[in-house]
Amino acid sequence: MDLLNAIVALANFVILPGISYGSQLALGALGVTLIYGILRFSNFAHGDTMAFGAMATILMTWWLQSLGVSLDPLPTALLALPVGIAATALLVLGTDKLVYKFYREQKAAPVILVIVSMGVMFVLNGLVRFIIGVDDQRFADGARFVISARDFKEITGLREGLAIKSTTVLTVVVAVIVVALLFWFLNKTRTGKSMRAFSDNEDLALLSGINPERVVMITWIIVAALATIAGTLYGLDKSFKPFTYFQLLLPIFAAAIVGGLGNPVGAIAGGFVIAFSEVTITYAWKKVAGYVFPSWEPDGLIQLLSTDYKFAVSFAILIVVLLFRPTGLFRGKSL
Repeated sequence: MDLLNAIVALANFVILPGISYGSQLALGALGVTLIYGILRFSNFAHGDTMAFGAMATILMTWWLQSLGVSLDPLPTALLALPVGIAATALLVLGTDKLVYKFYREQKAAPVILVIVSMGVMFVLNGLVRFIIGVDDQRFADGARFVISARDFKEITGLREGLAIKSTTVLTVVVAVIVVALLFWFLNKTRTGKSMRAFSDNEDLALLSGINPERVVMITWIIVAALATIAGTLYGLDKSFKPFTYFQLLLPIFAAAIVGGLGNPVGAIAGGFVIAFSEVTITYAWKKVAGYVFPSWEPDGLIQLLSTDYKFAVSFAILIVVLLFRPTGLFRGKSL
């Protein structure tokens, strides 16, 4: 019985949060890896693009809620998501036309585009804070739990209760659908194949008659959709705070690089590697250890790192990968 309680505690505080967080990082890393693979630069503004997409979705959600529109038991934000994606697509396409296109036509070095993207990042960060404020914004409605800890205890008779949040289930389901659609698009459609060809060999793709501007436009639209969905899911699961998305940039880039920058499969794998590493290392294992070893009473929390240092885990993994395997787990493009 104690072993079952240990498994439930582990699932409650490590496995389910890791799956949810990993799905969100994977979607964010997919956007980063598409930009790097096709447009040839590291987009440091991606975290704040997620923030902008989530903000647009939140504003639309609040408007729908004020009209009494509801999708109960699902969050109303799902109805607002297309508006958020459209607004973010207009933002990134406008940014590309006003900023990135000039440097692309000048054949600027990738490092120049990285610096430019940092400038865009600060502008977007300020814009989002100006529009929606700097405080936590909660917009989740609908059912909070698929099963609550109390119900689980009553059903099983265990001391530990397993709480499955509806946002966790929603995150995983939406992430699976989005990833499946993306891979179908890239592998089965003519546009997707032209994007892959452009990524593999730009000169050969141009000789084959592929329109580079169309590839760039479609890439930005897909990135806008991925950023908005990832940002909204993260906001629903936790809460929305603009600066949090700026901080998410490190684990997102770590996920993309660990998996293999430019490799979509690697981005997904990297997202889960980073998520489970952060959750596992910052979790206090005292409760699980107490169930597994009942006679042992540890003095401390058995926590390798405080949650305040969870981003240090991403940074450490990133450094190790860059030193020993710069192409990542799935042999993407090296930096």
